Amino acid sequence: MNASALVPLPVVLPLFGAGLALAFGRSARAQRIVSVVVLALMVVIAAVLLVRADADGPQVTHVGGWHAPIGISLVADRLSALMLLVSVFVALCVLVYSLSQGLVEYGPDTPLSIYHPTFLILVAGVANAFLSGDLFNLYVGFEILLAASYVLLTLGGTADRIRAGSTYVVVSLASSIVFLTALALVYAATGTVSMAQLAGRLDDLPDGVALLLQLMLLTAFAIKAAVFPLSAWLPDSYPTAPAPVTAVFAGLLTKVGVYAIIRTQTLLFPDSELSDVLLWAALLTMVLGILGAVAQDDLKRMLSFTLVSHIGYMVFGVALATDDGLSGAIYYVVHHIVIQTNLFLVAGLIERRGGSTSLERLGGLARLSPVLALLFFVPAMNLAGIPPFSGFLGKLGLMQAGVDDGGWLAYVLVAGSVVTSLLTLYAMAKAWNRAFWQPPATEPDGSAGPRTDLHRKPRRTDAQVLTGKAAVVMRAGMAGPAAALLTVGVALTVFAGPLIGLTDRAAADLRERTPYIEAVLPGGAP
Repeated sequence: MNASALVPLPVVLPLFGAGLALAFGRSARAQRIVSVVVLALMVVIAAVLLVRADADGPQVTHVGGWHAPIGISLVADRLSALMLLVSVFVALCVLVYSLSQGLVEYGPDTPLSIYHPTFLILVAGVANAFLSGDLFNLYVGFEILLAASYVLLTLGGTADRIRAGSTYVVVSLASSIVFLTALALVYAATGTVSMAQLAGRLDDLPDGVALLLQLMLLTAFAIKAAVFPLSAWLPDSYPTAPAPVTAVFAGLLTKVGVYAIIRTQTLLFPDSELSDVLLWAALLTMVLGILGAVAQDDLKRMLSFTLVSHIGYMVFGVALATDDGLSGAIYYVVHHIVIQTNLFLVAGLIERRGGSTSLERLGGLARLSPVLALLFFVPAMNLAGIPPFSGFLGKLGLMQAGVDDGGWLAYVLVAGSVVTSLLTLYAMAKAWNRAFWQPPATEPDGSAGPRTDLHRKPRRTDAQVLTGKAAVVMRAGMAGPAAALLTVGVALTVFAGPLIGLTDRAAADLRERTPYIEAVLPGGAP
């Protein structure tokens, strides 16, 4: 079968699965089966698309038989297929984690009728954004995933989640308005929104008009990717959500914005006048983000600030606009999706075991749960860039690309990258020491803090209706996805050679532009 026939499935399958999950709204078991099967199939399809895109070039489907630029084109090239595969695998791990968490908290027979279809719709939006061949469909993908994220962010209806959700909604709507306005201006100036066709037509525009369009698109995507100075919303929005929701947001949502920046900067604006602006934005995002992380006493907020900070590494690679820079940025995106999601899932396990994510109230967890200590330590060191982990390899590749660039600003970014890495190590070491190594926190009366006393039986809530044996299985079901992501993070190091070879080929295609344009518009029609 022609692999191009598979391209729409990562969008269609989760939407179909969401409908089935709604239809089975009264059956928890049926909802779980539908969600897991759909995401497992998407992992297989994404892997096939990546293999075929790497071997045969971009795989394209023209929806409804209407060819670009009139119809909607879905394109799986090396970049989009790789992003899709990693994102769907991470989403599957988060879903399995959330299923186990739901079984422990609500019992095995309680259907989560809203959560499952909304989660699948979110995945459909992410897939549509990655595969979109035109700017308007990219906008639709953003709106699908944002609509689903509004629901997921406010699950439970607590005051903190409603407040954080309100901030997130306002910022997201603002970015959507900017994006929609940019779309209108692009169409008015060029008569098309097909990215393959825009690659030729934007070159014919006056320099001032093209620069305005680029600024508008970059602003919209920078808000979604949390690039400084448009990142202040993120640390207040993510930590209040349930652990699985925070994890999937941290792993995927900002990376869709980064993907949009990579795609538009390379395909539409290859000789950008804004490279220096992007370099400054990358530097400030890295440094100010990690300074915010160092100042935090709550693990989730700390991880939220490191999420912002490490977006700067990706923007650094894009701003260099070289093959090595783009390859390093793509490799770092893959690394960061896996590691950041892993850390947020582990933060959820820490909250369950220690009763809090406040570093002031935690302590002694290494003795209490050595496995949990390992699950945190490995990805934390990976994020900090300790050799030989993938974080080190990704940062080393970006720094080498900066040195090869030779510009003074690139050297400043290299220095900023080193400082950010060291401060990330400091933040992770502080979290490790206070949560795992130091003695348990004490209350004013001298007793051990909540749920950290080794001699006190953990308090059972009304929701814990399972037997002791079943409860252990459910905790293992939550730790399993975190362990799987840890393993993948290590595999990014072990198989770094083949992966970097793939990102090098993806970067070369992005710089050349011709393979993408000719796949969407046979003959490269203007």
